[in-house]
Amino acid sequence: MQRALFASTHNHLLLLEHPPVFTLGARASMANLLVDPSEVGAELVTADRGGDITWHGPGQLVGYPILSVPGKRGGGMADTVAYVRSVEQLIIDTLGDVGLRDVGRLEEYPGVWVEPMSSNPRKIAAIGVRLTRGRSMHGFALNVDPDLVWFDRMVPCGITDKAVTSLVAEGVDASMREVVDALAARAEMQWGSLDRQDVVWRERVDDLTPFSRGEGPGEASGTKESPHLDGTSVRISGRLAEAGVTTGLEISSRKPDWMRVKADMGPEYRRLKSVMKSLDLVTVCEEAGCPNIFDCWNDGTATFMVCGERCTRKCGFCLVDTRHPEAVDPLEPSKVAEAVEKMNLDYAVITMVARDDLLDGGANHVAETIRAIRDRRPDVRVEVLISDCKGDGDSLDVINDAQPDVLNHNIETVPRLQRVARPSASYARSLAVLGRAKAAGLTTKSSIIVGMGESFDEVVSTMADLAAVGVDIVTIGQYLRPTSNHLPVARWVDPSEFDEWKRIGEVELGLSHVESSPLTRSSYHAKQGEQAARV
Repeated sequence: MQRALFASTHNHLLLLEHPPVFTLGARASMANLLVDPSEVGAELVTADRGGDITWHGPGQLVGYPILSVPGKRGGGMADTVAYVRSVEQLIIDTLGDVGLRDVGRLEEYPGVWVEPMSSNPRKIAAIGVRLTRGRSMHGFALNVDPDLVWFDRMVPCGITDKAVTSLVAEGVDASMREVVDALAARAEMQWGSLDRQDVVWRERVDDLTPFSRGEGPGEASGTKESPHLDGTSVRISGRLAEAGVTTGLEISSRKPDWMRVKADMGPEYRRLKSVMKSLDLVTVCEEAGCPNIFDCWNDGTATFMVCGERCTRKCGFCLVDTRHPEAVDPLEPSKVAEAVEKMNLDYAVITMVARDDLLDGGANHVAETIRAIRDRRPDVRVEVLISDCKGDGDSLDVINDAQPDVLNHNIETVPRLQRVARPSASYARSLAVLGRAKAAGLTTKSSIIVGMGESFDEVVSTMADLAAVGVDIVTIGQYLRPTSNHLPVARWVDPSEFDEWKRIGEVELGLSHVESSPLTRSSYHAKQGEQAARV
């Protein structure tokens, strides 16, 4: 995620707590690592920053300012010393604001120290940055209340004769949130206006929907033969119906008129339906009861789901079957390719359930499907909508190396609602997946669902984050509640707001294409979005 933001011109300050990790800077010596990280439950990561070895983990506030840094005396080359001093000053001022006074710099040692002029200076914050082409990466680690035993397992920053401390160890009982609030205020004074977006402050089971807590679907929005959006009858496809799952469409008299669409079962739609039945395949278009199925199928576009129909996650907005997943069908790539050929599609979208039970998250299966389609129909444009593969770089590279025409990964909602909407995912990880695909030279795409409790400006901020990591195409659509155990619909978003998001995304944020309307789904007008991005 850092690298993707670093490649943009946008300024960001990322604040987080890491899981336990030892990081090695450019000048690090392995002799300063005194334990096997795996034996103490930590990772070991090589970082492209200055400095030696350090540790990040719970109780420590890590900050990554990703900024355009001014040059020396107005020149083009960034003033590294002045920038490091500014980061140190940010921390010094923040510590003063939360009640720790005697802090400052120690000659020849970057970072922030407690009682720096005494006979016992103690390091409370480490600094390690990278500056290239006037842009900054990495930053600082401020000890709020970490387990200081971690610092006995290494030689912190390669300094053998100085102690490490924390706010709590120095008698300042400030919470992590209080420190973040103080630091954010100081950062705004120092670096300019901030648009703050907090992801999660607590992780309690009670925060999740009953569905995400494992209680299964509640009262369904419809029945197995439920009325479609315009009142016509649409049968739910076989496999979900057999699993006891009904359509994801919320049927309610409170729906506004703009949430209704008329069926257009023209000859092309009926032909494609016949082909699907003959091959014993089911598209996501049918599985989810998508209101746009007639439009897309009549336009020569369809979406296939691979890696089975059972998902290993329980997102608060989604009604995919979450029973124990079955083995992946090795013939599925060739079946999908045959369907694409027989349906004479111009554009094929391949989506997948999350398969955290597989070592590669299903990445090789997706890549094989892309290759199988291209073997049969080299002219067909292929878009893949993938899971995050738990952020595993090797697995993601398998998909990226297959060179889909579009790599789609959905951010789904704004930072504040990530925890309740997608508890097994991560806002930052999703941005990293998209940034990695962009670095591989792919056209990238993501989707936002609205109506779950977000504000208009939060959607704009999320689009700005997507633009900052290089996303080309964004889709925005209205949330429909699957069952009573899922997130409720907070509001029906007026069509005028969708129009304004499209304008802001394309005109102000520079996105190649924004598909934004109440009935938009992730694959709606996928072909047109890809064409716009290519232009």
